[in-house]
Amino acid sequence: MADETSAAAEPSGRSYRADGIAVYYDARRCIHFGECVRGLPKVFDVNARPWIQPAKADVERVAEIVARCPSGALHYVLRDGPPEEPARPTRVHAIAGGPLQLRGDLVIDTSEGELHEVRASLCRRGASENEPFCDHKCRSGLS
Repeated sequence: MADETSAAAEPSGRSYRADGIAVYYDARRCIHFGECVRGLPKVFDVNARPWIQPAKADVERVAEIVARCPSGALHYVLRDGPPEEPARPTRVHAIAGGPLQLRGDLVIDTSEGELHEVRASLCRRGASENEPFCDHKCRSGLS
């Protein structure tokens, strides 16, 4: 079952831990949309080191903001709670001059194998060095 595979797989990227939650950040997938910084600036502070400090807010709020990340660069795992649930039905949104944003129960074929995801921003122009994910190499077309 896809949900079991998704829940069992540990997210990729660097982990930032606090009591009850681990936040994972995969810089290669970040499109700098800024939902995290706008949503919880005391937790996601690009001027601080480390820049992600999940202990600065309650676990539920951190998870809520991480789930807003459109690219899937951010993920979370709760120590005592449910895994991040995929959106149902799956949604695809084309950003004018930018990536396809997907939310749902996703299985993405990559050069490293299948990834089970709940969010992703996929390159539509073939310019990404992190295919199939968008890395904004074509950023000049975005506003």
